[in-house]
Amino acid sequence: MGSSEIKNFGILGYPVGHSLSPQMYKAAFEAAGFVNYNYIPFSIQAGRLFMAVEAIKGLNFRGMNVTIPHKTTITGYLDAIDSDAMVIGAVNTVVNDGGMLTGYNTDVYGFLASLREANFLPEDSHAVILGAGGAARAILWGLCKKKAEFITIGARNPQKAQTLANDFLNYGNVEGFDWNSESFKEMIQTADIVINTTPLGMFPNVDDMPPIDLKLLPEGALVYDIIYNPSDTKLIKTAKELGFPTLNGLSMLLLQGKESYRLYTGEEPDMEVMAKTLERILSAR
Repeated sequence: MGSSEIKNFGILGYPVGHSLSPQMYKAAFEAAGFVNYNYIPFSIQAGRLFMAVEAIKGLNFRGMNVTIPHKTTITGYLDAIDSDAMVIGAVNTVVNDGGMLTGYNTDVYGFLASLREANFLPEDSHAVILGAGGAARAILWGLCKKKAEFITIGARNPQKAQTLANDFLNYGNVEGFDWNSESFKEMIQTADIVINTTPLGMFPNVDDMPPIDLKLLPEGALVYDIIYNPSDTKLIKTAKELGFPTLNGLSMLLLQGKESYRLYTGEEPDMEVMAKTLERILSAR
């Protein structure tokens, strides 16, 4: 462990100033003795993504994390894509091996690992996903991989929800709904877990939450919000008041970061250092 070799990493996004990845990875590198490992945020507009990918090769960056709005587009510029990222249709981690760029999606790993830490078994469960955007795809694929019995997608746009469901019909029992419909309200009454993948409730719009009546959930259902800023969204606060177990997005963020770090270095990071770094940043906001 530890190295004086110079290696560069970064994150591509637009905007990218909100990302906690630079602080998280820098802390992990320092704790491991990688004194000359650098992690740099790059604000890259959509039309310049191809040039940014070529720069990864030209400047010999070892790896890059990828965030909105590039997770899908970048798949067309890489040399190889792992099986999870292929199904999801999005990449959040790129590893450079001698000029060959391979894309991965560690969000699915982070999601499933966070469920294990919360002692929730998705096998044979009825899972409800709120939202049908990019974040929902990794969550949906993780639930399909773990053989959830039934997956309900509720979204503002029912056509988008059903389109997403159709993309995964070969992998599981998935159906999309308008989250304001009576049919959706009936579905959530048998849910074992509800996962919010929308930005509703994220800082600074902390008074927002998806339009779901948590009182309809069965006793003991897990309410999971993948938002981590704030740690207690309005959805989480409401669920706690009603006595439901809850989980926020900090564990998923940490655990997907752990897997990206392993892909970059071949080693396991100091998770305590990463967690304390994130908690310190978030508490100061």
